[in-house]
Amino acid sequence: MQEPEITEDLIAAHGIKPDEYANILRILNRAPNFTELGIFSAMWNEHCSYKSSKKWLRTLPTTGPQVICGPGENAGVVDIGDGQAIVFKMESHNHPSYIEPYQGAATGVGGILRDVFTMGARPIAAMNSLSFGEVDHPKTKRLVHGVVEGIGGYGNCFGVPNVGGEVRFHAAYNGNCLVNAFAAGLADADKIFYSAASGVGMPVVYLGAKTGRDGVGGATMASAEFDDTIEEKRPTVQVGDPFTEKRLMEATLELMKTGAVISIQDMGAAGLTCSAVEMGDKGELGIRLNLDDVPQREVNMTAYEMMLSESQERMLMVLNPEKEAEARAVFDKWDLDFAIVGETIPEDRFVIMHRGECKADLPLRALSGNAPEYDRPWVATPEAAPLADVPQIDPIDGLKGLISSPNYAAKQWVYEQYDHMVMADTVRRPGLGAGIVRVHGTDKAIAFTSDVTPRYVRANPVEGGKQAVAEAYRNLTAVGALPLATTDNLNFGNPEKPEIMGQFVGALKGIGEAVSALDMPIVSGNVSLYNETDGKGILPTPTIGAIGLLKNLETDLIGGLAREGHVALLVGETTGHLGQSALLAEVFNREDGDAPHVDLAVEKRNGDFVRENRANITACTDLSDGGLALAAFEMAEAAGVGVSLDTSDTATLFGEDQARYLIACDMDQAEALMVSAGQAGVAIATVGKFTGSSVKFGASDAPLADLATIYRSAFAEKAA
Repeated sequence: MQEPEITEDLIAAHGIKPDEYANILRILNRAPNFTELGIFSAMWNEHCSYKSSKKWLRTLPTTGPQVICGPGENAGVVDIGDGQAIVFKMESHNHPSYIEPYQGAATGVGGILRDVFTMGARPIAAMNSLSFGEVDHPKTKRLVHGVVEGIGGYGNCFGVPNVGGEVRFHAAYNGNCLVNAFAAGLADADKIFYSAASGVGMPVVYLGAKTGRDGVGGATMASAEFDDTIEEKRPTVQVGDPFTEKRLMEATLELMKTGAVISIQDMGAAGLTCSAVEMGDKGELGIRLNLDDVPQREVNMTAYEMMLSESQERMLMVLNPEKEAEARAVFDKWDLDFAIVGETIPEDRFVIMHRGECKADLPLRALSGNAPEYDRPWVATPEAAPLADVPQIDPIDGLKGLISSPNYAAKQWVYEQYDHMVMADTVRRPGLGAGIVRVHGTDKAIAFTSDVTPRYVRANPVEGGKQAVAEAYRNLTAVGALPLATTDNLNFGNPEKPEIMGQFVGALKGIGEAVSALDMPIVSGNVSLYNETDGKGILPTPTIGAIGLLKNLETDLIGGLAREGHVALLVGETTGHLGQSALLAEVFNREDGDAPHVDLAVEKRNGDFVRENRANITACTDLSDGGLALAAFEMAEAAGVGVSLDTSDTATLFGEDQARYLIACDMDQAEALMVSAGQAGVAIATVGKFTGSSVKFGASDAPLADLATIYRSAFAEKAA
């Protein structure tokens, strides 16, 4: 088959800018052929090269005594004691999910699971953070159904519990939904597998499913804005098979016990190209591939198609040649392909052979480690205008406005489609705060959460970035877990716009300050840029996934429910900050004012206080969107007991001041907490009690059962 002529239009269609193409000509001292152009396109796009974000990602704190492996590998690795480690990461599958929601979301789950078991960890938990457009937008319901079914369809069949996440709706996502997938696995701390190739002349082995034409060019598509040609991009979405992935995981973990694996990498974005180049670059070696030996499920595939295919359920490995027979037997047993497709070479070359011809001969380091890096112009987000007066409202009406919105209504329509009990180690089901999974065979457990408030980030990127980390810290603390580490999924618009780049820079500054102050280093992550359609970008959405450790589930867990007669205690200062609040957005249709200020020293002090005094706490939740009113209602609704708060003041009830927790406990416990708080310099106050069968804010009240009906039905009625 004759390859296309390299024209300006073809170069532009590959997402390569004129100055980048000029750089390619300088590197090669010649023009690239079609396959080589495709390889440069795959490796130099935003999704794979991080060319707009690398400068700022380096500023993030990534180390600590708990960190075994930070960013740069398939996933981050954190020590949890007793020779065990948690391997975890969060990644986006935004563009594919908007084009083809079921397969886009499903393969997002599959890809993040491979990132985890590629490092030798058996997955034990999954989460997802989902952002959709307005509920009455013509595409929203189709996207919601497709994405949720895709996540459930893949995760349930694979067999991993989905223990948490978040779902939001906003007009800014009308043209770009966000699907951020998280996975975590358990491994022996001394048996972590890495991707850096080593040794010259070592066999490069293709593992898993066969290569097809699905997903060709997917990484390049994910690095571009959408326009009215979106439907033409459907073939760039991959198709997943969770049953094959389950076999691939079992085969991979079995293979790792044989001593055959020198290095291993999953084939995700840019498929065979990215996996081979990254393995070679990290090991300072070259790679030679013979595509004749690549298992194919379609006929007459070209070198271009094979190198850029993103077919799922595939891995690439550098093999200890002495163990070839043993390794091949494992994959034969699991009915998966095992094919030697190349070798490591000492030269800095990436050589692709196909049907006796050299289809590509490129300097490997130029594709990865030495890929372009930009210092994009940026402007700081202007300081938000002061908040205009917010009128007093009937507090029950305000609460109804929140719980009848799909943003704050119960999400059981979503999480009941996910299997959260598979593997039988889930301690806390979705919908009750941080998810918790027991570390099988031990007294330990791991808590998981995912958090961000995009309205805050748009108004004030620095404070919004800090708040996303702080909320994750509080969610873990509220169940008694010691926060350990974070992964970030940084979703933004077009970085070539200085105001968008300014949001990114500001958010990373805030995130960096927070993870440092709260001892939650970033150990893995993903950047998703160009989330724009026809020039309209999403809200800046730097999602924070975080894990925490309960060393002894029996003594550390704060997992009870409020009971009749319990005191309602509020930890933290309340000033009544209503800027960018949920009440403003849902009840007054306003998104004005500044984001709440985050005092990281107070966050740390109040969090330490809650964990150190957990023996006197029956139930606990952090305060975030909706403030005290929503937190008290949710705690009461979960327990089936009424709540009475002493105030009806709008700002006091619905303000979103940070570093706060609501605690339910008996009177003796409350007195002990008051004494401890005084000694620790922590603000604490009695704000009401849990009693009766109604929700009462000052003199305004309503039956809990009536409010619960609204809360439990609104999502299905409006968003599904």
